[in-house]
Amino acid sequence: MIQVIKPGLYTSVQDLGRFNSLHYGVPVSGCMDKTSASIANAILNNNSDCALLEMTLKGGHFRFKVSTNLCITGADMSPRLNNRPVKMYTAIFVKAGDELILHRASQGSRCYLAVSRGIKTPKIMNSRSMYKGITASFRIVKDDELAIEETESKLKSNAVIKGTIKKNENIFLYAYKGPEFDQLKPHQIETLGSVSFTISKDSNRMAFPLEENFSNELDPIITSLVLPGTVQLTPGGKLIILMQDCQITGGYPRILQLTKTAINSLAQKQPKNKIRFTIT
Repeated sequence: MIQVIKPGLYTSVQDLGRFNSLHYGVPVSGCMDKTSASIANAILNNNSDCALLEMTLKGGHFRFKVSTNLCITGADMSPRLNNRPVKMYTAIFVKAGDELILHRASQGSRCYLAVSRGIKTPKIMNSRSMYKGITASFRIVKDDELAIEETESKLKSNAVIKGTIKKNENIFLYAYKGPEFDQLKPHQIETLGSVSFTISKDSNRMAFPLEENFSNELDPIITSLVLPGTVQLTPGGKLIILMQDCQITGGYPRILQLTKTAINSLAQKQPKNKIRFTIT
């Protein structure tokens, strides 16, 4: 078991998501930065769909009640095990009674904590990903206890596997043309590909609004399919980038669709960070 002493901000259990329930109106959910999450599981030799903890901007404080291996990836939250710094992108053996503390993110936005064999919360619709209205809770709270299996490590205590802390300095996000892209005027297309946009403080797992106004001369569309990474243009002239917990349909023009790599990169941006679109 992992005992949650302090949960941190917006900490939740996530895996790769639930992909076969869209026809019920259920969002995909899953890890915001699937690359960082997948690396954590790979370092521990876990299956790629093992559930892990996702923390946003500020990490939590956890006590391990069994021995296991852990790995921390994504945003740098200065992790400390029993008050000693530990490396990220590294397999670390922890014993029953050990405590792990993560702090505010000094780089990036979302941090992932994986353990050997994954976190064993209930599976609903073939996923352990927390989502309000689908799972019993949508985030981790103080005194929660998360089930994990005890592991006999084949590593020496605190042995490491070399890795590299992820850098996220690139402001460019690659995107494909969305279904309504061709309805944009030439000056709108030029602006879309040449202007830097600012991520709003209101960003969350559902969507990242952008602060700048963008002239909207498009008519609303009949409610149509949207996906994580869809860039919508609202009637008021705001751009909204949908993320992992987004709805499955929308009535705003879909002018761009981010690549999977761009979604992962965007998930590590903090409010007020700048981005630019590279349209392919």
